[in-house]
Amino acid sequence: MRDYDASVAFLGEWGRFQVMVFFMLCSTILPNGSSSFSLVFVTDTPRHHCLVPEVNLSQDWREAVIPMEEVHGELERSQCRRYRLDVVRNLSDMGLVPGRDVNLSSLEQEDCVDGWSYSSERYQSTVVSEFDLVCSASWKQPFTSTVFFLGVLVGSFFSGVLSDRFGRKPVLFATMAVQAVFNLAQIASPSWEVLCVLFFCSGLGSISNYVSCYVLGTEIFTGNTRMVYASMGVCIGFALGYMMLPLVAYFLRSWKDLTVAITVPAVLYIPFWWVLPESPMWLLSQGRVGEAETIVRRAAKMNRVEAPEKIFADYMINASQLYAKSVQRYTFLDLLRRRSIAATTIILCFVWFTLSVCYYGLSLNTSRLHSDPYISCFLSAVVEVPAYSSTYLAVRFLPRRVAVILVFLVVALSLLFIQLVPQSVLEAAVALEMLGKFAATAGTSLLFAFTAELYPTGLRNTASGTCVMVSRTGSCIAPFLLQLNVYFKYLSYVTFGSLAMVSAFVTLFLPESFRRPLPETIQQMHKRPSIMCPCVTRKTSKCVTTLESRL
Repeated sequence: MRDYDASVAFLGEWGRFQVMVFFMLCSTILPNGSSSFSLVFVTDTPRHHCLVPEVNLSQDWREAVIPMEEVHGELERSQCRRYRLDVVRNLSDMGLVPGRDVNLSSLEQEDCVDGWSYSSERYQSTVVSEFDLVCSASWKQPFTSTVFFLGVLVGSFFSGVLSDRFGRKPVLFATMAVQAVFNLAQIASPSWEVLCVLFFCSGLGSISNYVSCYVLGTEIFTGNTRMVYASMGVCIGFALGYMMLPLVAYFLRSWKDLTVAITVPAVLYIPFWWVLPESPMWLLSQGRVGEAETIVRRAAKMNRVEAPEKIFADYMINASQLYAKSVQRYTFLDLLRRRSIAATTIILCFVWFTLSVCYYGLSLNTSRLHSDPYISCFLSAVVEVPAYSSTYLAVRFLPRRVAVILVFLVVALSLLFIQLVPQSVLEAAVALEMLGKFAATAGTSLLFAFTAELYPTGLRNTASGTCVMVSRTGSCIAPFLLQLNVYFKYLSYVTFGSLAMVSAFVTLFLPESFRRPLPETIQQMHKRPSIMCPCVTRKTSKCVTTLESRL
């Protein structure tokens, strides 16, 4: 039986149909780049200090009521303490001058019992200023982001399972709707607890639609179009959305206005439902050959080419025997049921986890590149464009394992060498860190392509969703790993670099998928060569047979 790519080869690679679907799918990723990193601004902590109510105080005492504290070697106004207001008012009424008549260090201090005063120099409002997530409640600020990523983690898994069960297209639009609806609902949150629930629900659809969109395009396109889409298309769409975020945030300094601005454009994608097709490859895996042929014939008409009388004749003959039955038993457990597939799944989950830790750790750490968060965010986004562009060349010319290993080696060496850079050459340290971010970004695109090419149609979205789900645990703990610098200045870099070095080694044990058709069954997946099973070729499967006998 011919594979899917050979069956639709008559369509060509860059016809009107492919161009239309390519740009429509890429455009649906723009909101993801904006919403995923909007937490940088939405949950940022403005400068603040204890609120001093309108009481009768002299100007000297009004300026001195907030004590000074040493922070990183510099004196700053305390953010969480003030001198007891009743004592200060009495001293002010007595005409005493702070510092001259009264030793301020001898005065008793108190918490911010009247609330806080937040600086409006950078933001009109953030989640932190609205719900007072400071001082004793400061733990709620990073926890808010963690709740969002927990939603991403859960959504990444279930969206994959649902996509393999109900189709790529319905899950793509459903997760887009979930993300938009719960994003808008956040601005009406009456409390921080309700906001966390909405953040979690928003996270359910945030990256889930990215995965569904990625798999949908990978299965529709063939040849060079598939490589461009997998390595550059959706990734650059994400990066462009990321680059637009600081621009929008610069002009909209209220977190509610920013949330609305990055969410409302989602309504523009509603008409896409009637234009974007379902994945013909997925339809074939479900035995729905007629629907798949209808989509391909429509594409042929759009591309102005003549379709053969029977496009999927072999599929029609074997559909009930091969596809319908195999899909019925394809579940998450099939990722672990057989030893060879389980080994592939475990290794992929580990390298995905490592890449997520490095990517989000370096992205969150780029705030030190510039004192202005808008510039820092833009620089962090800009570096992703050349990273994704270079991925296209790697996907086109390099074996998948070689490309992924090179990515991890660059990440590892650049981060491990940072500690060797003298303090007087700060620019070199920043350059090495950005080189690591460049490689980690490129690796994200490579792993999406690699994962999609390793698994059969019935398991492809489940496998991708599972790997992304595991990687999200890395995004959840990355901020905490950055705090390792408290114990040793470069400990977080050493941790990231060590994980990357181990990932480079274990990648050697993954099967190779370079220039091979996408597997459509688990049996075809077994026939992929790897360092553990190098003798598998297109003509022999002795190693697979040996492996099967051990299971």
